[in-house]
Amino acid sequence: MIAADKDALLCDLAETYQIYDLRAVPVSTLARLACGLREDSRIRMHLAGTRLTVAETLLAGVVDRLGQLIWMQSVDGQKGRNRPTSILDLLQGTPSEEKQSTILAFDTPEAFEAALKAARTGGEPHGDGTG
Repeated sequence: MIAADKDALLCDLAETYQIYDLRAVPVSTLARLACGLREDSRIRMHLAGTRLTVAETLLAGVVDRLGQLIWMQSVDGQKGRNRPTSILDLLQGTPSEEKQSTILAFDTPEAFEAALKAARTGGEPHGDGTG
């Protein structure tokens, strides 16, 4: 768990057991306490690869189904247009959204100026400091 996300584990241990220094507790005790963390703790959700708790997932599913039932009774639903978007899909996100980043970082002011010039002229800016 420490290798996966030390900060999340530390936050969970501090919140649940008021342990603020991992080195002050024996490793075997830390392992027992970490295994006892609830399923919606930061580290357990990180290890499971999920951003939503089971309750949040179920509630979003209920909202989606209710929205679909209401939509099916409407004129748009009967004609098959303007289907409501899924709340669950919006909350879970898609992996492609996470991979796409619009944040650029520059090592020097000159690299920033070069990227700005390239963006203004229609070129491709580079965020790695190469301009």
